[in-house]
Amino acid sequence: MCVTAVESRPVGIVGASQSPSRRPFGARAKAFVALTKPRIIELLLITTVPVMFLAQQGVPDLGLVVLTCLGGYLSAGGANALNMYIDRDIDALMDRTSQRPLVTGMVSPRECLAFGITLAVVSTLLFGLTVNWLSAWLALGALLFYVVVYTMILKRRTSQNIVWGGIAGCMPVLIGWSAVTDSVSWAPVVLFLVMFFWTPPHYWPLSMKVRDDYARVGVPMLPVVASNKVVAKQIVLYSWVMVVVSLLLTPLGYTGWFYTSVALVAGGWWLWEAHALQSRAKSEATGGKLKEMRLFHWSITYVSLLFVAVAVDPFLR
Repeated sequence: MCVTAVESRPVGIVGASQSPSRRPFGARAKAFVALTKPRIIELLLITTVPVMFLAQQGVPDLGLVVLTCLGGYLSAGGANALNMYIDRDIDALMDRTSQRPLVTGMVSPRECLAFGITLAVVSTLLFGLTVNWLSAWLALGALLFYVVVYTMILKRRTSQNIVWGGIAGCMPVLIGWSAVTDSVSWAPVVLFLVMFFWTPPHYWPLSMKVRDDYARVGVPMLPVVASNKVVAKQIVLYSWVMVVVSLLLTPLGYTGWFYTSVALVAGGWWLWEAHALQSRAKSEATGGKLKEMRLFHWSITYVSLLFVAVAVDPFLR
């Protein structure tokens, strides 16, 4: 499916007659921070730091952790700013994105573009000069994949957009490992795959909740082009693969009983919620009765618990 860009509604909900540069400094500063999508970056850092503990098999150098987190924030923030620049037309038409800085006029498109490119350059140099160049190239690759492959190519053309576009969100585990070892091993690859199979069943419940938003702007998220039954079935399939993959770290010798226990309990609860959502979808529940956001919220708790276990496990072996 090929979807063309839509016409944006007028920008400037909060004072279009006033130049963005003339608005209060505090509000402008908050707007530029909002361009980086800090809440999403929190989740990326949750998957970065624990892997550094696993790679070190103990406590990694604190300065290295700070630099890796800072570089990761700037890189992901640059990618998110460029994503908002490209998607400003559809953001203006979607309820969930109607207050983003480009839509309200708090930041101009030119400022957003310059901001995103600056963060991309600074983050790459920061990684390369203070961490290592392998981490720098991995971070830059994630940024380019998110901006070019996901935002510009996949998002408006295929219902599999979030499946393949989610690869960018898997990269922090490789970056965290490479920051400590200046190499890549099977452990971060396994965790990369966990995040790859986690992303669709994490995001599709939210897409089910806001499918009207995506339908309005012609973005073919899976819940827009498929029934709840089909989406729920896909969620269950991806969930099972994710849980199975998460258990591979122990037989490969990277983790012990603690991580395995957490992965089994948290994964078991995830599968319970996924199958419950499928059951409600099969019974043709709609609206509040579908309770799709239960799995969305649990997915964030799950990944937090799993990666905390990744960090703690080396101290218990």
